[in-house]
Amino acid sequence: MPSVTRLYTVGDVRAMPDDRNRYVTIAGELFVTPAPSLRHQTILKRLVRALDPYVEAHRLGDVWFAPVDVVYGPMTLVEPDLLFVSATRRDILTEQEVTAAPDLVVEVLSPSTARTDRGRKRALYQETGVREYWIVDPERNRVEVWRPGAMEAEVRYDAVTWQPDRSLEALVVDLEQIFRL
Repeated sequence: MPSVTRLYTVGDVRAMPDDRNRYVTIAGELFVTPAPSLRHQTILKRLVRALDPYVEAHRLGDVWFAPVDVVYGPMTLVEPDLLFVSATRRDILTEQEVTAAPDLVVEVLSPSTARTDRGRKRALYQETGVREYWIVDPERNRVEVWRPGAMEAEVRYDAVTWQPDRSLEALVVDLEQIFRL
């Protein structure tokens, strides 16, 4: 792995040009990815449509999709594809950003992001207390569900069960509907 020659701050990332690329920094290391594909965006749209009505109906909190900044201090800013913050944790929200680990983070893999999403971002999300991290793999039509402390993901091909509040019936996300062409 090449050494980082310059460390980037959250301010540096926010000053990047509006050139359709996505810029994030993890511990000062800059990551640049091109705008997502239409397939990526279609999958993301379907996930939002699956999760948001459940969250709204039960007043569980808020679901957002990129671009939304999640800032872990002056040297780390990430922009998950989708995130959920529970109503009990609204104190981590500001007008501009999320200031701590969301309850759920979802990244839809692209060829240019797969390595980072499975590596640096997964480690970051597990270290910072994200309760669930979904890696959505459009090539394999599957979702990897990571939880804190897990050494391996729960890999799902048919459905993902999500239960942000144990007192409620879980939401079952039908992956055939998410991945359909």
